[in-house]
Amino acid sequence: MEPFRWFLRMARWAHRPPSQRMVILVIAVIALSLGLAGLQRLGLWPDWLRVNGRMPIKIR
Repeated sequence: MEPFRWFLRMARWAHRPPSQRMVILVIAVIALSLGLAGLQRLGLWPDWLRVNGRMPIKIR
């Protein structure tokens, strides 16, 4: 997206901020995603939840 649209979106958010419930929901989803990614990165993800029981390909 072009920067102008981002500024319009930010202005709309500043004038009509999301509800506290929506903010908590977004933060919870982000925290859950980061937690799952951290478990997988540390190698603590169980084998039965892996595809083909192998470690995922590491992106360099």
